[in-house]
Amino acid sequence: MQLCLYYPGLGYYSAGSQKLGPLGDFTTSPEISSLFSQTLARQLQDASKQLDSFDLLEFGAGSGKMAIDILLQLEEDNALPSHYYIIEASANLQARQLERISHAIPRLKNKISWLTSFPLHFTGIILANEVCDAMPFHRLHFENGKPSECYVEEGREGIQWTQHQLLNKELSNRSDTIHQINGGNDYYAEVNLTAEAWLTSLASCMKQGALFIIDYGHCRNTYYHPQRQQGTMMCYYQHQGHENPLILPGLQDITSHIDFTALAETALAAGLNVEGFQTQADFLLAGGITELLQTNEKSENTFNDFQQKTALKRLILPSEMGENFKVLTLTKRLPELLPRLQLADRRYSL
Repeated sequence: MQLCLYYPGLGYYSAGSQKLGPLGDFTTSPEISSLFSQTLARQLQDASKQLDSFDLLEFGAGSGKMAIDILLQLEEDNALPSHYYIIEASANLQARQLERISHAIPRLKNKISWLTSFPLHFTGIILANEVCDAMPFHRLHFENGKPSECYVEEGREGIQWTQHQLLNKELSNRSDTIHQINGGNDYYAEVNLTAEAWLTSLASCMKQGALFIIDYGHCRNTYYHPQRQQGTMMCYYQHQGHENPLILPGLQDITSHIDFTALAETALAAGLNVEGFQTQADFLLAGGITELLQTNEKSENTFNDFQQKTALKRLILPSEMGENFKVLTLTKRLPELLPRLQLADRRYSL
């Protein structure tokens, strides 16, 4: 998965093809409507007002649209950060981000810079929208109650699946937990140790601030429920989803849902506070997305009412992205709770 997604020049995110939007393979909430990023900007201000200094750091900035919309909203609210940092694994996407940002908000361009590693002693807010799902994961197969790990090998007809015993101690420990949930079923499951290591590194670099992780996923008991026998691994090519990562190497996205319980446990072990866990719908409603919609409808420089309301439905309806996507908010050394996160808080489910 690491090779297929990130190999220089050939990996899916490293090559120059269009990824997002109608001409790409998938779309994200910031691409659907500026309302998403405008609402996120309102949410993060609850944390920024409590900080000794305020920088923003976005992982995997995609087309750059979310950065543009957030900065425009923060500018309108007179709440701009000192710096807006972006960490982007794809040199091609970084170039596209720079071009789009330079064209859309030239007056704010000097606030944005690209980093290659985490800044030490970071004070500010970190944004990770659909980042963890694109990190390489381990795939396990439980058969007659015994786990094995799925590997890829080269055979006579090309690359193919194979299975071997678990060699990673952490995977062995995690497999015991998964087995307790799904019992003796024939079952496939994913474990994203990369995302957990990433979060641990972030926590060690953060002096004070907040981290918003937005992705599709579940709490552990739902994630490994016996009815989800094939796991959550998916591939996307030209907006078509399927379950075979061995075809179209470097041309398709490979992803899996996120185990938010694992991230919450990792956060606590690393010294972070689990401040909130909400569906995307509840997070956006708490941030005032409907009020922003009403404000935008009065402007002459926005979408018409039908486009705005259609986009809003995609973002918050349970049948669309409202329930499948979750927001895990983590904090460190904030003196006060973030009040908007109390609406429909689901930390109890973790």
